[in-house]
Amino acid sequence: MVRRVVVALLGPVSWSPPGIEPARWRTALAEDVVDLLATLNEVETAVAVTPEDRWLAAAVVWPGTPVYEVPEPTPNAVFAALTGDDWPAFDQVAVVAADAPDVPGLTLGKLLRPLSSRPVAVAPVDGGGPGLLGVAARLPVPAWLPAVHLDTTAPAEVRRAAPSPGDVAVGAGWRRLRGPADLATLDLAVEGWEATRALLSARPA
Repeated sequence: MVRRVVVALLGPVSWSPPGIEPARWRTALAEDVVDLLATLNEVETAVAVTPEDRWLAAAVVWPGTPVYEVPEPTPNAVFAALTGDDWPAFDQVAVVAADAPDVPGLTLGKLLRPLSSRPVAVAPVDGGGPGLLGVAARLPVPAWLPAVHLDTTAPAEVRRAAPSPGDVAVGAGWRRLRGPADLATLDLAVEGWEATRALLSARPA
């Protein structure tokens, strides 16, 4: 049986809405993403943080959720941690950004699905912004996988590094909340993202 894990990478955020303290904003985003992961079927879930962000993991994880400590907030660091001797062996890993609180679970499922026939899959950021929503790979990751940063790496960069562009599947994208334009796309009619919704509702007008 294939063992899959989806890891929320609790990396830094570069923007928060006016009137909201950055640490509270970051915590709300991460809480909503972690809560979403807990609803996914047929996958295990975890979070990854750098040592200085252990406080954030402690604030948002469910009891028993594995926390991977990584030297830098990158998918490559997470992949390396998951291939170490201290953790259970997984066959497939998806690493997703923690600033997409309203991302549908189906979108994350589509990130893993191509790994049945491709070694790597990426999900772009909706709206054409830089970076990725997430990246998934079979373990051990292929040696050609370049350094990936969720804030700056484009799908085309990963595909160029592969022996064949077809080795990298580009799946469905979703928005990340990294600026006012992204915030304006939130749909209040969509269920979920309670922590982020509550924080936005309570901020000064």
